[in-house]
Amino acid sequence: MKKFRFFILLNVLMLLPWVASAAVTTQKAADPNPQAKKLCETVSLITGVAISPLLGVSAVGAYDYFKAKNDAEKAALPWFANPLFWVPALLLVGACFLKDTVGIAVPTALKKPFDVAETVEHKVSGLVATGAFVPIAASIFQATPDAGPGAALAAVGFATLDLHWLYNALMIPVAMAVFVTVFLASNAINILILLSPFSTVDAALKGFRTAILASVVGTSFVNPWIGAAWAVIVILISYLIAGWSFRLSHFGMLFVWEFITRSKNRFRPEAKANKMFLSTKMQKVPARTYGRLVRTETGEIVFNFRPWLVLTQRTIILPAGQYETGRGIFYSEILRIEGGVAKTIILLPPRYVGHEEEIAKIYNFAGTRDVGLRAAWAWFKGLFSGKPATT
Repeated sequence: MKKFRFFILLNVLMLLPWVASAAVTTQKAADPNPQAKKLCETVSLITGVAISPLLGVSAVGAYDYFKAKNDAEKAALPWFANPLFWVPALLLVGACFLKDTVGIAVPTALKKPFDVAETVEHKVSGLVATGAFVPIAASIFQATPDAGPGAALAAVGFATLDLHWLYNALMIPVAMAVFVTVFLASNAINILILLSPFSTVDAALKGFRTAILASVVGTSFVNPWIGAAWAVIVILISYLIAGWSFRLSHFGMLFVWEFITRSKNRFRPEAKANKMFLSTKMQKVPARTYGRLVRTETGEIVFNFRPWLVLTQRTIILPAGQYETGRGIFYSEILRIEGGVAKTIILLPPRYVGHEEEIAKIYNFAGTRDVGLRAAWAWFKGLFSGKPATT
């Protein structure tokens, strides 16, 4: 099924320039196919904005504003070309750039709160751009009265029809799907930056994202056709990792939200089913899949989940064995003990911190133990107290 969807998307993306070529509404002697060229520029534009939504939308707005020749043209510009939007937006982008530039020399612990704020900004600006920017950017074909009512599809024989609106109607959902696909990959980089404990890794990831954005914009300016071809490559790669990007983005944003809102203070585990993440790939179900953990009447531990959170529910049964709840500082885990070795099977969101004993009772686990930094701290204290670390 996934290969079929990939094949359909690839063909749609490759056919769009041909359809645009056939749907030319105006013909210029100096540029025999202006609409196809405009389509190529739009593909690069949407791809670039998806990589960095706030920077992309504000930069496009500023460009359109200064390109307008008079007040009438400026008044007709869309919302993102208003200085009241793009000036503060570019200032915010500049502040983020300064944070990233100076942040290399700043301790990671001091910089992470700003990374959290940038991650939230990236998510919000991406959602806004999906609904408020992409439809405007994708509506590239307009009716031209001087071209006559049949100019739009004259190239394919429909000499009496002007179906520019139909092409726009088809283009907009495709553009939105493309935007979301690339945005997921970009947002996944933001989550990796947020989860990384090393400033050097943060800088490398941000440099990589900036390089991809610069390559999309640069190739589009040099040659729209080459720019569109490179943008399509970026889109296809983003599509191939879309599932991984979605799971990582959901995992990271949920952890960030629950940590900063201190949801553990208001949370109580449910007696029958609780939402958690798989820690590792299991029975072809990928890591960081979000679902509900249930213990059946027969004693089996079942993980129910919906792919992409909304598709048909699927179920896997966790391997039989001894399980324990791991107590962590920032988040907790569910461990499977095999041969004296504890393997992490489930990752619990931050709201479960402090509720490990309750989870162990609900699912009839063997007990609890310290994990991660909490286990390291218990061992460290034992060095000085002379008492063995307890689990």
